[in-house]
Amino acid sequence: MFKMKPLQRTLAALTLVAALPMTAMAQVKDPVKVGLVSSKSGVFAEQGGEVINAIRFAVEEANAKGGIDGRKVEIAEGDDESNPDAGRRVAEKLARDGYNLLIGAVPSSISLTIGSNLDRWDAAYFVQASKSDKITGDSCKSRSIRTNHSDAMDMSMIHEWAKSIKGNTFATLGADYVWGHDSAESFKKAVEAQGKKVPLSLYVPVGTKDFSPYIAQLKDAKVDAIWIAEIGRDAIAFMKQAAEFNLKTPLLTHAMLSNFMINAVGKFYEGVPGNLGYSPDLDNPRNKDFVKTFKAKFNRLPTDVEGQAYNGIQVMFEGVKLAKSVKPADVTNALRQNVTLDTIYGEVALRAADNQLLLPNFVGRVRSVDGALRPVVEQRFPATIAPPPSPLCKM
Repeated sequence: MFKMKPLQRTLAALTLVAALPMTAMAQVKDPVKVGLVSSKSGVFAEQGGEVINAIRFAVEEANAKGGIDGRKVEIAEGDDESNPDAGRRVAEKLARDGYNLLIGAVPSSISLTIGSNLDRWDAAYFVQASKSDKITGDSCKSRSIRTNHSDAMDMSMIHEWAKSIKGNTFATLGADYVWGHDSAESFKKAVEAQGKKVPLSLYVPVGTKDFSPYIAQLKDAKVDAIWIAEIGRDAIAFMKQAAEFNLKTPLLTHAMLSNFMINAVGKFYEGVPGNLGYSPDLDNPRNKDFVKTFKAKFNRLPTDVEGQAYNGIQVMFEGVKLAKSVKPADVTNALRQNVTLDTIYGEVALRAADNQLLLPNFVGRVRSVDGALRPVVEQRFPATIAPPPSPLCKM
């Protein structure tokens, strides 16, 4: 039997000790560092709160399953205060602190501001709520991935939906910023293309509390229906005051069938139609699993905002898996390789020409289900009706 001399034993022990840290280090992967930029205050605070809840849930769920590609997910948060200046400041701080896989803003104005700085910050951004066509148009960025419907996708669906909308004259009321104008102007084009008329278009400053002058104009217009594209607390104020002032003209809504709005307004919302960004009723295995685990934790269904936010961070996670890296450019480049992803919307493709996730789209209506009002899908439109990428997008 071979016996080691004292010096040999010492050298062998030192070799083993020196090797252990290297072995351990080789097994540790860089964490997935998520920078959550969303509204904890301001006009988008309700939506922001739901986004934050869904992202936290997704991070906890991922870590409970061992992380993403064997990597722990870490998260840091910042309040964008519902305005672009604050959004830029907190996004930059998060990115420079290493949390450079960004997600969470609600309004397009903040998403556009974040997008314009990604290269400078060495960051990537996952847009899960903002709809402006500029994000995937003339302001598109290779490091920015949109996982929700764009205005153009919504309007393609609305062109089809409009064929079944009764009436020949319409009014529009939109929030006076990028998204509100895009929405109202797109609806006007859609119905005018059918020979119908829009004699009244109103734009309301963000943060308006008294909608009575606008409601008076809408009542005087005597139109067949009104297209509404309002946001957050403003949408709630409008709907409550529309009920108070007995506005009986049918309403058509864009991105306004959010659960928190319906809960705040109540009965007046019943029967109101509009587009839906997400529904817990979507019939596919991935969504059923999400709804089941979410309900087990919160004892309720996920809202439309929560569903879209959850989908956004799942796409981020898929990018990490595909890239086998957490570097922002690696993650977005991996996703841009014409991939098909298994999502809570089913199997969907990411279009590399403008980094837009191609999703089916939905029209729903507020109904009473199990004693509670919530949006219910009435019509489903395939992703194939989405318009082609904007020629203005140059990456």
